[in-house]
Amino acid sequence: MNRIRKGDQVIVITGKNKGQKGEVLKVVNDGERVLVSNVNLIKRHTKPNPQANQPGGIIEREASIHSSNVMLLNPATGKGERVGFKVLEDGRKVRVFRSSEEVADA
Repeated sequence: MNRIRKGDQVIVITGKNKGQKGEVLKVVNDGERVLVSNVNLIKRHTKPNPQANQPGGIIEREASIHSSNVMLLNPATGKGERVGFKVLEDGRKVRVFRSSEEVADA
């Protein structure tokens, strides 16, 4: 079970995009790297591909960043917080915020 999953709201804690918030679009390399919306944007020069109906030019898209450089955003506090795991009485394994021990999978 990964600490960061697709659809999570995260905050970047280090690097050129420090402080930016966004949603995880994709988790790559078994949870090692993540794609976050509107974070770590790069410009890529592409040739047109008429078979794929793709225009050429300069395309701006997100590049992946390491998962250690993002923290899960706690909606209650609005800050990035560490995440741990807990097994509930009914046998489910859930993520919990370390600071408040509240369930992160709400």
